[in-house]
Amino acid sequence: MIRDPELLNQLVDTIARFVRERLIPNEARLAEEDAVPAEILSEMKEMGLFGLSIPEEYGGLGLTMEEEALVAMEIGKTSPAFRSVFGTNNGIGAQGILIDGTDEQKAKYVPRLATGEILSSFCLTEPDSGSDAASLRTTAVRDGDYYVLNGTKRYITNGPEADLFTVMARTDPDNKGAGGISAFIVEGSTPGLIRGPADNKMGQKGAHTCDIIFDNCRVPADNIIGGKEGQGFKTAMKVLDRGRLHISAVCVGVAERLVDESLRYTMERKQFGAPLAEHQLVQAMLADSKTEAYAGKTMVMDAARRKDDGENVSTLASCCKLFCAEMVGRVADRAVQVHGGAGYMSEYAVERFYRDVRLFRIYEGTTQIQQLVIARNMVREAS
Repeated sequence: MIRDPELLNQLVDTIARFVRERLIPNEARLAEEDAVPAEILSEMKEMGLFGLSIPEEYGGLGLTMEEEALVAMEIGKTSPAFRSVFGTNNGIGAQGILIDGTDEQKAKYVPRLATGEILSSFCLTEPDSGSDAASLRTTAVRDGDYYVLNGTKRYITNGPEADLFTVMARTDPDNKGAGGISAFIVEGSTPGLIRGPADNKMGQKGAHTCDIIFDNCRVPADNIIGGKEGQGFKTAMKVLDRGRLHISAVCVGVAERLVDESLRYTMERKQFGAPLAEHQLVQAMLADSKTEAYAGKTMVMDAARRKDDGENVSTLASCCKLFCAEMVGRVADRAVQVHGGAGYMSEYAVERFYRDVRLFRIYEGTTQIQQLVIARNMVREAS
């Protein structure tokens, strides 16, 4: 749902210009320094990028799902690490509080998330609990006006820098399933919250992850999201639909960037006396990538509109995540191929993107988890 087409076009144009003039020229610096430059971070805050999906009443832009998807596609046209730094504030780092938090929790934290004053993170994955998230082992034991958290979370985006963590922990040891899990808001300065060393990843330099260890970490009871136990896993699942559509839109944006890079290179590079773009086997790769990027965009926009219309899009969101994450991997592979030996060299953007996009098939639910969600929902609806 697009509320004001003119205003949205202005926003999308502004972000497209920011990506083109500020982010793309700093991609090599981002990868080399493994950090988003401080001046870029300040500009992101000034533009309101930390509050894209946060309601206006809390200081955000309050974008609808369709509007957010269009913006995400523009942001996807540069290194994914740029998006990662503010993505959690708009997604899994804030949406749990917005969806199920108390009025007091929302008032205390959400406005600061919207401005980028604080950086958020989401703690679900554990060393022995990845796709099987409901089997997590981190515990939260009530002790008067506090809960005492113990356990380890793994691959936590923004972990080294985050000021605020949404943490899933088991409050009912007798319930080994999803019903025994609660969600907590944990401030980064809380004693007993320990950050492990930053992970050395395959790609997405500048987007940092690490282990987060809770060692008798005392969290006020008022910080349990929604004010009651047993709702945490449900909160996490509610957040996923929007997050999966957002990531799908980013995948589309990356695919469109890769198509542009491939087309430009094949029009300039000559072999056998003619530009590569005039050779039919190269044309086939360009055409396949363009077609798949368009298909992904169509899927995302349709699902986003349906979500704005109030439909349950759990199945469609998983369809989008499944297709778009796999699609951008194929597009990246073709981009390297049409570049030939140059595509294997780090001075070309396609080499970096080839590594960066591999993560899309893993986080926010692996491809295999999306397949399970889709099929199980199909069977449930048919029954």
